[in-house]
Amino acid sequence: MAVILTIDDDNLLLVSLKGLLSRAGDSVVAVPSPDYAMAYVRAERPDLVLMDMNFTRGTSGIEGLTLLRQVKIFRPEVPVILMTAWGSIDLAVEGMRAGAFDFITKPWDNARLLERIDTALKLHKAPACDGGFDRSAIIGSSGALSDVLDTCARVAPTDAPVLIVGESGTGKELLARTIHHNSRRSGAPFVKINLSGIAPSDFESEFFGHMRGAFSGAISDKRGILQTADGGTLFLEEIDRLDPVSQMKLMRALQEQAFTPLGSTCTCHVDVRVVCSTTADLGAMVADRSFREDLFYRINLVTLHMPTLRERRADIPALIRFFAKEEARIHRGLETPEFDESAIEYISTLPLPGNVRELRNIVARAALLGSGSPINVAHLRHMAQEFSTVSATGTLEGTERRKIAEALTAAQGNVSRAAAALGISRGALYRRMEKYGLQ
Repeated sequence: MAVILTIDDDNLLLVSLKGLLSRAGDSVVAVPSPDYAMAYVRAERPDLVLMDMNFTRGTSGIEGLTLLRQVKIFRPEVPVILMTAWGSIDLAVEGMRAGAFDFITKPWDNARLLERIDTALKLHKAPACDGGFDRSAIIGSSGALSDVLDTCARVAPTDAPVLIVGESGTGKELLARTIHHNSRRSGAPFVKINLSGIAPSDFESEFFGHMRGAFSGAISDKRGILQTADGGTLFLEEIDRLDPVSQMKLMRALQEQAFTPLGSTCTCHVDVRVVCSTTADLGAMVADRSFREDLFYRINLVTLHMPTLRERRADIPALIRFFAKEEARIHRGLETPEFDESAIEYISTLPLPGNVRELRNIVARAALLGSGSPINVAHLRHMAQEFSTVSATGTLEGTERRKIAEALTAAQGNVSRAAAALGISRGALYRRMEKYGLQ
């Protein structure tokens, strides 16, 4: 049973909250003002604080922000959920900067409020060591990877939105699937959407769906992405590619877990957990106003950093053996290739700007072009020379491949920075990387 401190100057709201939370099995302490709240916090430790942002001095939120900062001074480990009207989202964002765990808008849905509270309580418990977390899909045991998976094990059973950051090719999608597999939603859909492939003009139709006749070309009803993912996990790749208007629409849908299909007058409600990924620095994008700050806080309740292969070189031998077995499974009749120690050591010293994806390509080429004997350094160097020769059949192609490889290395595998240095779009760079086998 959790002890929840609720703070609001509306007595009817306090009574309503106390009834709701008590029925859910929690012990509720309801107080009407910041002074009463701080008297309690100084003497006792609640498991969670649920507080309004405005009290008797207007709607500026100054009292709420002051109270939040005071609570975090005395009880920094206690999660705080803010309550605010939709029109005061900017105020809630300021509260998130000051250390709040989450925010909800008034009026709220009771079930959604209880889910948010449950998520906050679970994430602030000590990690359980019950061995029930299945991480078998992710190969490696390095310290950098284990740290991420330890956090992942705490996050997966909750409904917390997760932001996965990391360079291209590090395995962000695999981590997202692991979260889904270990969640209560594992039997429901896992829907993956790459936002770089959705034009701003198509966003509403794709995400919310449309009714027949809603616009020219809408010849039949269409279910949107949110409906398809209902009950499950929605994985949004390259969240940084979403334009500002679509960001606002997504924020509203995630906040309310509801939307209206194009051409319809009916509101659809969904239960969707969102996991996002990016190679970009969203914090910098928020600073230059190219990414909405409220959406940033909504999607990164928990941030997981997927380490580069350079940060987990100890995992390379296990990854090589795993990919070798996968190649034998995919290509029937192909014996599982063996790599001798010198080959493994050689691969482990390569810069591998494409991370795990590039490593898999190296193993795949070696498996298909190997002579059947254990693959050694000489084999790998010979294959690398042959591959470079094929890529350089024209002087222009050879120069382009070299320039792209150099840019990726200089950018430490960050595709966005490499594309900027080359003066081309990320999409164009991805196509060239695929062409030259640099992924």
